[in-house]
Amino acid sequence: MAEVVRFAVPTENDKTLLVWELSWGLTAEDLHRSLFAAFSQFGLLYSVRVFPNAAVAGPGFYAIVKFYSSRDARRAQAACDQKQLFQDAPVKVRLGTRHKAVPHQMLALNSSRCQELANYYFGFNGWSKRIIKLQELSDLEERENEDTAGQHAKQSLKFFCALEVVLPAYECRSLGAGVAEEALDTLQEEESGKIAVEYRPSEELIDTGSEEELQNLIQVCEDESSRVT
Repeated sequence: MAEVVRFAVPTENDKTLLVWELSWGLTAEDLHRSLFAAFSQFGLLYSVRVFPNAAVAGPGFYAIVKFYSSRDARRAQAACDQKQLFQDAPVKVRLGTRHKAVPHQMLALNSSRCQELANYYFGFNGWSKRIIKLQELSDLEERENEDTAGQHAKQSLKFFCALEVVLPAYECRSLGAGVAEEALDTLQEEESGKIAVEYRPSEELIDTGSEEELQNLIQVCEDESSRVT
């Protein structure tokens, strides 16, 4: 069956792998590189995160690996579970489960992630995009509300964009449109009386799980009864 891969941050359980019993003899950075190399053989990865074990579990690490494709995640789990991979002892790999109290929220990928995903599945020259219309909406809203007192101009930047994506090999094209808005961090007034705007785009969200969610995501025990909760 065909699988739909969305241009969104993967949060589904069947796209998340939990890897534990990682060697304490390696640093977190070395483990990150080794895990990325091992699991990227099965498909495009969204993220690899490495965490130290809880104090009661003894030295060592566990990791959370996210794929864009659930099919790739299942293949990786079947091939890597109970295998040594890059260390002397075998690792345990399970498909993730998330606590019922944690809601799923679909977050859009940023532009560079979207291009990476498209290049992986369609090929570097297998697709193209064309911006049909790009319009700033901030000025329009400002003029509508210019009689509002006590407000600085342009408290946020807001744009409308319409574009076309083309897949030449499949003779397929798709139209899309969206509105994006970002708040301006500060408005600084210079000595000349002009307003200097400093825009700081938010950093890319590496993963959607908070530390509280991670505690509900995996439990590392000292004995052989280690389990995913």
